[in-house]
Amino acid sequence: MTSPLEITPYPYRDSPLDAFAALRHRPHAVLLDSGRPAAPGGRYDILSCDPLSVLEVDAEGRSHVDDAPADLSPFEAQRALLERLPRDVPDSELPFLGGLIGYWSYDLGRCLEPIPGRAQPAAELPAARVGLYDWALIQDHERCEAWLVATPERRAQALGWLDATAERQDDDAFRLTGDFTAAMSRDDYLARFDAVQRYIRAGDCYQINLAQRLSAPYEGDLWTAYRRLRRATPTPFSGFLEWGEQAILSMSPERFLHCAEGRVETRPIKGTRPRGATPEEDRRLAEELTTSVKDRAENVMIVDLLRNDLGRVCRPGTVRVPQLCGLESYANVHHLVSVVIGELAEQHSPLALLAAAFPGGSITGAPKVRAMQIIDELEPSARSAYCGSLGYVDVRGHMDTSIAIRTAVADRGRLHLWGGGGLVADSEGEAEYTETLDKIRHLMAALSDPA
Repeated sequence: MTSPLEITPYPYRDSPLDAFAALRHRPHAVLLDSGRPAAPGGRYDILSCDPLSVLEVDAEGRSHVDDAPADLSPFEAQRALLERLPRDVPDSELPFLGGLIGYWSYDLGRCLEPIPGRAQPAAELPAARVGLYDWALIQDHERCEAWLVATPERRAQALGWLDATAERQDDDAFRLTGDFTAAMSRDDYLARFDAVQRYIRAGDCYQINLAQRLSAPYEGDLWTAYRRLRRATPTPFSGFLEWGEQAILSMSPERFLHCAEGRVETRPIKGTRPRGATPEEDRRLAEELTTSVKDRAENVMIVDLLRNDLGRVCRPGTVRVPQLCGLESYANVHHLVSVVIGELAEQHSPLALLAAAFPGGSITGAPKVRAMQIIDELEPSARSAYCGSLGYVDVRGHMDTSIAIRTAVADRGRLHLWGGGGLVADSEGEAEYTETLDKIRHLMAALSDPA
């Protein structure tokens, strides 16, 4: 008989870094990081390791659980995995009481929609990778409290793993061994920009999110690289997942889907300006963004797309937009952020919601499927985890996932970054090209800085 899940206090810290440093060499260690204390909107950190099982989805959409084939579609396999955990958990406001944690790559979308898959893979990561975790350390930065969620047996193990911090030696330093180089030249990007404009004029689409990839060789410890990125740009939906010679280092400011007690929320970002060098310049750039007709139009298009996606699984009449084009400011950029909410229909689960809305409309364009087909045609490199999602789905039906922008993917000695932006009829090619670089310039600088 399975022991009951217990929720016990644990010493609180304003950062999860020390606790995760003790866990990160354990099998399948995961960190969902709210970026505190500097990131607006972040509340919970979730840390775990040693899952009961691991599910991977390959490039063809085939599911594998603990390396054995599973004769189920990707989301059916995840639902079956989640059902292995008992549902009789304590009443709690904590976001996670055991369940799935991992990532769903943008490329998983090819398994859900008719996308040819012509782009060449930049990294050989699975299309999705989630573990079934029956314990977690959770930090609540609003209440300044931390809790260990586990059965008594798992609690004893987890305490031992967490107490190993003092025994850890300093990890190897991280350094880039070459410069970042782009998969597309400036002229290549502008030619693809012109192709997007032709598709828009022909009526194929209203908006396309066009991205470019930059890559650099590296050596050393990726956890050091993650800490550098976190110092440079703390964000509320960050995460670090590492296994073998592969890892995801995400500094995302964007929530994709949140679900708790049947209430659904998504927070699409469309519209960006850099922060100013002086308070006066910063205010000017923020005002320029909030009054930009083009940026607001981009945001409204994606809001309409997401209202449609949520409407597929939410109760009729419950999908609403309580915030349209609100200004949110982060360490390096200002963003326009909208909020779309709804109530999940009783016959649908959070995994059904994720499947219905995946990948997020803010990083595809509208209409979504045609936009994804055009992206597949024009971007020479597949996106891997970039523009996918990181997050969790717990046994009660709670879910929180990000849009994996500002995200680095490491694969066998190479580190990949992507920058993109939404293109509409009145976009300007040079400005859009510059914006793709502006969005990741601070990440490249942080990774290049040995300090």
